[in-house]
Parts: sequence; structure tokens; C-alpha cells
Amino acid sequence: MKPIANIFTKGSTTQISVAVAILVQKGQYLLQLRDEIPTIVYPGVWGLFGGHLENGETPEAGIERELWEEIGYCPSDLTLFGCYGDIRALRYVFHGCLDVPLTALSLQEGWDMQLWGVDEICKGERLSDCSGDCRPIAQPHRTILNDFLRIYPQNC
Repeated sequence: MKPIANIFTKGSTTQISVAVAILVQKGQYLLQLRDEIPTIVYPGVWGLFGGHLENGETPEAGIERELWEEIGYCPSDLTLFGCYGDIRALRYVFHGCLDVPLTALSLQEGWDMQLWGVDEICKGERLSDCSGDCRPIAQPHRTILNDFLRIYPQNC
């Protein structure tokens, strides 16, 4: 893929570009419970690992950097699943296999991480041992996961 500008203007609205990853292990999907910081996007809800692209950074380089920063791991093979845009952001969505146990990951950003089954993703919320209550999946990430499950019902 050619490098893509990471900020563009659509009308008068400037979108930021982010890269996120769907990481799959034996039919389960790794999600992050975002920190409960009011100034971040989607505080205190579940989402995919990833983040903003730095100036001049390609989506591929950005997702690799973000995964190393957030969990200390990046699959050797990540594939672009698609792009999702809204008024806030253009999301480059990658997918790959999580081929190490959760205990090998080091959560550096976020409050919790857990593997979710398909039924839990369809339900859209889950109990976090760290927060002590049920938290929903951020809506754009839930849409992305549901689309992914329709296209790739069995993965890794």
C-alpha cells in the first residue's frame, strides 16, 4: 500500500487518522478497556488496540508502533481489513492472529484487556474484573467487529 496522508479535510471538518487491530486467538478477540479519563475518546469502554497515526506515518507503521506501545507485541502478519470513517476519524482496520498467551502481553495503555467470544461481542458488553462492572464496546469498534465477523466467521 502506498503511504497515505494521515490528516485530510472533508468539507470544513478535519479528520484524524488512526490504525486499530482486530487480534484473534482461537475464535476469540482481544479488546482493551480504555482508561477512564474524560479527555480521551471513548473513555471507560471496550475497544480495539491502536491509536493515532503520527505525522507522515503510514497506517502499517502506525499499527505496529501502537501495538508495541500498548501491549508489547505485534503479530508478524497484519492484513488491512478495511477503512471506516466518520466525522471524527478515519480508521484503518487491520487483523491478525494473536499467537502468544495473554500472559505474554504487557498492558501499557488501558485499564484491562480480555479475549471476547463471538456471543459476547454480539451482546456488546462485558464485565471487567478491573472495573468491577459491565462496560460496553465503543460503537465504531462494535460495528467494525460485527462486519468482520460477517466476513470472517472463523478466523485463527
